[in-house]
Amino acid sequence: MQELRISDLSIDVEKKDIKNMHLSVYPPTGRIRISAPKDLNDEAIRLFAIGKISWIKKHQKSFLNQQRESPREYITGESHFFDGKRYLLKVIERNAKHEIKIKNKKYIELYIKPNTSITGKQKVFEEFYRTHLKQVVPEIISTWETKLQVNLNQWIVLKMRTKWGSCNEEKKKIMLNLELAKKPRHCLEYIIVHELIHLHERHHNDNFIALLDKYMPNWKTYKRELNELSIGV
Repeated sequence: MQELRISDLSIDVEKKDIKNMHLSVYPPTGRIRISAPKDLNDEAIRLFAIGKISWIKKHQKSFLNQQRESPREYITGESHFFDGKRYLLKVIERNAKHEIKIKNKKYIELYIKPNTSITGKQKVFEEFYRTHLKQVVPEIISTWETKLQVNLNQWIVLKMRTKWGSCNEEKKKIMLNLELAKKPRHCLEYIIVHELIHLHERHHNDNFIALLDKYMPNWKTYKRELNELSIGV
């Protein structure tokens, strides 16, 4: 991976065994990457990037304008997201096991020991989100393995700042962002399908897009919705 700088933009350039150049701008930070053919010279890549500056800045601006979650204090009355819905937090102190419960489809109750730190409360939430994904993801993967005729060896949940998911095609392994536990189920499903399709097609080329169009015709709507939702800090 090499870096290309144009004005105030920093662009990651990765040369691959492909025929055409591909430009991507990733949420939430607006990170830029160009995938280019191995034999293409640097000047051609630079000129390609210059021609796309207005497009790049348009997409970066849209990411910057997204609603962001304010830093969490984990106090009663605070709003938290789970499975695509907004809940009001109730903090209940007790000398027992830390846990989280959903009540009346409106409240998310955090049971913690007195004097638990913000970091401690955050860890309880993260474990709650991780457990949720472990419960719902296997069925989604199983369904789409059959539809796509692929076999996945492993999936894991990670805290990621710049990607919703990623795929290691050689190991047949996908990584999912912990933040997806906060998002609507169809957005989670879209990311899983996106990563599983990489087992057929490594690159975001026309064939990849055609597969997405075939198996999930509304994927562009889901992608747009996902990128417009609040981003965790």
